[in-house]
Amino acid sequence: MIKKEIEELKKLTLLGAKNALTMDDVAALTGLSKSHIYKMVCAKKIPYYKSGGGKINYFKKQDVENWCFAHRVATNEEAEQQAIKHCVTNKKKGGQNV
Repeated sequence: MIKKEIEELKKLTLLGAKNALTMDDVAALTGLSKSHIYKMVCAKKIPYYKSGGGKINYFKKQDVENWCFAHRVATNEEAEQQAIKHCVTNKKKGGQNV
């Protein structure tokens, strides 16, 4: 049990220091399965790089992190503020749809 936890800590520590990630690394970083990542690679939904021979896919850590945070969902409070701002802006323009 302790050995397994030490291995997991070692893996995460190494992952933190790497810039070029493998499929396994991306799975560990994102929590997604390797098969899901592979499907996203095939569909070109996640940025990646091919090795010189084209057999191995690599991922830049920063690209993966940016991809993870690309689709932010607003909180209810933020959505309400946006709605109020939209209504005020439309009222100033004479109530016309923009």
